[in-house]
Amino acid sequence: MNTPHVVVVMGVAGTGKTTIGPLLATALGVPYAEGDDFHPESNIAKMSAGTPLDDSDRWPWLDAIGQWAHGRAGLGGVVSSSALKRVYRDRLRGEAPDAVFLHLTGDRALVEGRMSARKNHFMPTALLDSQFATLQPLEADEAGVEVDVSGTPEEITERAVAALRRLAS
Repeated sequence: MNTPHVVVVMGVAGTGKTTIGPLLATALGVPYAEGDDFHPESNIAKMSAGTPLDDSDRWPWLDAIGQWAHGRAGLGGVVSSSALKRVYRDRLRGEAPDAVFLHLTGDRALVEGRMSARKNHFMPTALLDSQFATLQPLEADEAGVEVDVSGTPEEITERAVAALRRLAS
């Protein structure tokens, strides 16, 4: 399945954006961009210290992701971004109006377990509560789908591809 859309893989930390994103990109035959790579060093330092980002920290990061997505318009691509609030997704859509969101969802216990098992990641599990508190799920007027993150990465990716196919039809 190829897509001319850019798919933004979103969700709280630990839902598997960095794992599912590349698998989804391969399944769709498009490039993948890791959203964390768009963070300025100051954001990474802040999160590494256990301090949640505020909106002024996020705007340049979201703009950089949006610019990448804009550059892939009509060509397709997959990029990860927590995109937890509607206003963040609106900002991304401001740069890439045809972006489609894949919201990876899971219960807190599952997500925390996965976060605890990660190695060498700057986001501590201490920030998980702030992530869930900030999360605003996709609204009916937003182009996107939700996919549960239980199961293997391959199973999650298969569900994502199927959900995106249904969205496109």
